[in-house]
Amino acid sequence: MSDGEQALLARPDRRGVLRLGEHAFPPGQPLIMAIVNRTPDSFFQPGATWAEPAALDRVQQAIAEGADIIDVGGIPAAPGAEVDVAEEIRRTASFIAAVRSSYPGIVISVDTWRHETARAACEAGADLLNDSWGGFDDRLADVAAEFGAALVCAHVGRQRPRTRPFRVGYADVMADVLEHTQALARRALRAGVQPDRIVLDPAHDFGKNTWHSLEITGRLAELTSTGWPVLVSLSNKDFVGETLDLPLDQRLPGTLAATAICAWHDARIFRVHQVRESRQVVDMVATIRGDRPPARAVRGLA
Repeated sequence: MSDGEQALLARPDRRGVLRLGEHAFPPGQPLIMAIVNRTPDSFFQPGATWAEPAALDRVQQAIAEGADIIDVGGIPAAPGAEVDVAEEIRRTASFIAAVRSSYPGIVISVDTWRHETARAACEAGADLLNDSWGGFDDRLADVAAEFGAALVCAHVGRQRPRTRPFRVGYADVMADVLEHTQALARRALRAGVQPDRIVLDPAHDFGKNTWHSLEITGRLAELTSTGWPVLVSLSNKDFVGETLDLPLDQRLPGTLAATAICAWHDARIFRVHQVRESRQVVDMVATIRGDRPPARAVRGLA
């Protein structure tokens, strides 16, 4: 590790500005990342944004409901039909360019683990590389550095892209999350990614069973206390469904409960399907924490 890396990682408090594209987001400002899946077989509401007009309508709605980031993905996380690099790029790059043209001020993320797709997305206008598969392709960090993009460093244990976890075990799941996400952050620094553009993700459900995902939710403060900004992707996940014994279309209340816990523990980015409800939850928590004033406060004053 270089002297610069050691100095950066040794600082007791790096909780500061998060830079995404041309934006600088201060600490205490929660960001909503709206999911827009350009796939016919996505996890939630399959095919809802497969057609480009429907996907653009989704972007417009998400921004109107309070989204700060649009996250575009071309491959479902679950096992299924092979989607090669060319097809993933076809599904995402031109769409990102269309979103950038229509909404020049919005932060755009691409959900990919492949450096080729990341490059095409950055050329089209993406600001953030959301690598949900834990640095499987180590060239992704090089692309982020080249384009000045932000990079998500996720924990997936030993799980490979588009596989399901099977009998996974950890002596201490949060210790493993801390070790591996910070190792990825150090690798990103060495590649030249700017330190205020690195985000950690404990990756609920990825490489984890329900007990693991519940534990990292309750212990999220251990990750946020490292000083790195933290992203959580909780929306309608299986750990919510198994905890409450509910199908996909009934997991919103459980998702919002987990969202509130993570917001209280200082998560910065929330990757969601239901934007309006998530926006209200994180804003309420931010106000209770003292990071945001009420939109209005006239009760007892008039």
